[in-house]
Amino acid sequence: MPHRLSSHAPLRSAYLAALSLLAASLVLVAGLVAASSARAATLPTLSLTVTKSSVTVGAVPQSGAVNVVSTATGTKEASVILFQLKPGVSPAEVEAYLASKHAKDPNYADTYGSIMFDAEVTPGQTSEVQSSLGAAQYVVLKAEGEGQPSVKGTFTVTASASPVMLPAPAATVRSIDFGFRGPSVLHDGELVRFENEGFLVHMDIAFPVKSHADAEKVVKDLLTGHEKGLEKLAAGEPFAFAGPLSPGAYQQETITAKPGWYVQACFMETEDGRPHTLLGMERAFKIAK
Repeated sequence: MPHRLSSHAPLRSAYLAALSLLAASLVLVAGLVAASSARAATLPTLSLTVTKSSVTVGAVPQSGAVNVVSTATGTKEASVILFQLKPGVSPAEVEAYLASKHAKDPNYADTYGSIMFDAEVTPGQTSEVQSSLGAAQYVVLKAEGEGQPSVKGTFTVTASASPVMLPAPAATVRSIDFGFRGPSVLHDGELVRFENEGFLVHMDIAFPVKSHADAEKVVKDLLTGHEKGLEKLAAGEPFAFAGPLSPGAYQQETITAKPGWYVQACFMETEDGRPHTLLGMERAFKIAK
């Protein structure tokens, strides 16, 4: 669970610290990345109800595609993670990991399993994200703000004889070591998959800027480590397409963001403390009608 598999203990602190240079604070923009209700209606639903101290999991579908519907009350900045355990690993081992010094780096989490789903939930709003869960035992983790994530429950996904497939996305954006690959133009209303095809844990965040020129300047400054003053170029708060995900994991959502120019980035850190932006994990892209 390296670097905050833990729902982002260290992960979230590095994540939020970096984002604070670009905008006032990290808040998931409501509806910016919500799943298409039309497409989601055909998928089994896994509901997650988040409170200050708990996460309640609704009826658990069998293995295959799923529409994860999350709601939150009594919390400010909640993040929910679904961690798939390797065979033979117990939830108690995950709890011990979260309490260890290795929890600062989510990449150590692969000893115990994989971060298959990671999304933020805004109180009073509904988040819908499509994912695919294999047959296994899962640990539900919750993080509040920059706090260390904690175990809030477990559930088991049983094997389906005929797993439901995810609807084909209109576009796919891939995180690799170290960069993003995908179309430079995404469209409002299209279903997009965000996938980690690297060997390390990666996050996928974005924030709006006023122009293509500003986007290119932000990309250059992040790559060279010149972050001073970048918040002046941001035209709104950052949002997450996906929180930190393990290699091979993916989520897909329908784009409903305002058309314009954006900068995409991963602020995960290497073992020596360098953000992935210094290694090329940022790019300019456009959202069009």
